Amino acid sequence: MALALGLPTAWGTTALTYKLVCPLAQQDGWGARIVTGAVFFAVGTGLMLHVRWALLRELRQARAAAGAVHRALLRPLPARIDGLATAAVQLSADRGAGVGGDLYEVIATDQGVRVVVGDVRGHGIAAVGTVAAVLGCFREAVHDEDELARVLRRLDRALDRHLRERARAEFSAVGPHAPDAVDPDSTVAEEFVTVLLLEIRRDGEVLALNCGHPWPYLLAADGAVRTFGGGDPLPPLGPFPLPAELPATDCGPLLPGEALFLHTDGAEDARDAHGRFFSLPAVLAEAVRTRPLTPCSVLRAVLTQLLRHTGGRPADDVTLMVVGNDGHRGRQSGPAVAHRVT
Repeated sequence: MALALGLPTAWGTTALTYKLVCPLAQQDGWGARIVTGAVFFAVGTGLMLHVRWALLRELRQARAAAGAVHRALLRPLPARIDGLATAAVQLSADRGAGVGGDLYEVIATDQGVRVVVGDVRGHGIAAVGTVAAVLGCFREAVHDEDELARVLRRLDRALDRHLRERARAEFSAVGPHAPDAVDPDSTVAEEFVTVLLLEIRRDGEVLALNCGHPWPYLLAADGAVRTFGGGDPLPPLGPFPLPAELPATDCGPLLPGEALFLHTDGAEDARDAHGRFFSLPAVLAEAVRTRPLTPCSVLRAVLTQLLRHTGGRPADDVTLMVVGNDGHRGRQSGPAVAHRVT
């Protein structure tokens, strides 16, 4: 603080002292004017450089804080979770913030490994509170609830509560007579979250509940890439209430040697300089040709092509995740399913 105030004070004192004390500053000749102009130019340049240095320091501190928030919210996945190989990566469209509106988590429970991938409307710092509310609820609900549908209902209630609290806070900040004041007892109507919930049971069977999110891709042992799951998803969480019945989609088994590739829509919506969309299925088909197939190798291949396609600057947050059954889980938990019905 002393340094931040001391340097501008010193520059100002130098300029004032020159103007009041130096005889040359009192003269009207061209030489005196040139010297006086040079002195004040140097003072002004010093002040601008100091302001620039102070702004860069604040930016570095903000990025460091955002990085700490990012690491606390989106914890790095371990290489293995309950016998499944995992890996995930996230790119934020807001480079200054370093954290986006995408969310993911993988947790081992008594019912199996439960996975969430979600996308909050918007990105950057504004979406962090919603990400925290949804992820915090998921991390508790997956251990408390036996049914995947009850986990989803918990997420819906947590989001509704968060949006109402945010609306009240915004109402208190702007006051009841402000033009943009909203009803403090209503949610933020334009806010929503797409969510995909998966439950991978010990026998390999996968159940899913999808609220407006892209379905994952199955990376089969024979090198094929196809959509895993299907059907019309439910609406995103937020704008509409959940239906009374929430039957989970039975997606079939995740066999040894297979993997699921989960993503947010920022991957398939990414465009190059000519407006062409990123061909995620084609890139995945190329990635699965590399053997041995590991989550990290798949993510590395897709991420490289995605950054090349967008010139290193995706327009939206992107989350990529791979959950693979490399065969160890089947040996630990008994005989695995031996065939797939397609």
